[in-house]
Amino acid sequence: MNKGICSLSNIPLRKEDNSRSEIVSTLLFGEMFTIESNEGGEWTRIKTTFDAYEGWVSSKQITMLTTEPISFTPVSDFPFAIIQAIPGFIMAPYGSLLPDYDGTNCYINGVAMEVTNKQTTQTAKDIRYISRQFVNAPYLWGGKMPFGIDCSGFTQVIFRSIGIALKRDAYLQAEQGTTIAFLEETQTGDLAFFDNEEGQITHVGIMLDPHSIIHASGRVRIDNIDSYGILNAENRNYSHKLRIIKRVLS
Repeated sequence: MNKGICSLSNIPLRKEDNSRSEIVSTLLFGEMFTIESNEGGEWTRIKTTFDAYEGWVSSKQITMLTTEPISFTPVSDFPFAIIQAIPGFIMAPYGSLLPDYDGTNCYINGVAMEVTNKQTTQTAKDIRYISRQFVNAPYLWGGKMPFGIDCSGFTQVIFRSIGIALKRDAYLQAEQGTTIAFLEETQTGDLAFFDNEEGQITHVGIMLDPHSIIHASGRVRIDNIDSYGILNAENRNYSHKLRIIKRVLS
């Protein structure tokens, strides 16, 4: 089997095969991947199963799969699940995936690991509560954790917790869902996308209502929004120009 799994709390996914390279994303506990290339060196090129994102990870941090999990349960106890491993504990951040979770244990390659805090099922009606848990989480390019997260990592993790798969980058997420024509028609959970001067989509946030948005910019924050864009609640300047709104919740 040419597949691996993240068995640590997180693994940086880098653009190139060295420790100084840009972190483009983060693997969270339970995320699977396929091996794209490995020549026995310190770095392995992988493609993630969840969102088909490619990059390099340290070969020392890889756990190869001998038995592929059948099911995955998102970690829903904020900010992390506490997993009893051998030896010690693993803190699996919110949005991680518990392989073959049975309500007590999760399993990697047939080895049981006790999840010591109970996980609850989250649904679309909980999205306002879930997203607000991340307020003040620091911005981190390539991050997907409450301790460091970027804008599209934030939306991806939130929606994963309610069973909806979003792609990794903002411009890719903008290809999903159906377009909402007017800001006044938005509902809680709609995604708002923003572009730069070249017209490239570079930012995304979650609409809380037609006049407010939660997004990761410097930190996860709640700001006002109008038909032009995001109005920073502190300095009253526009920080992002609105491009399109999409609905991915049915």
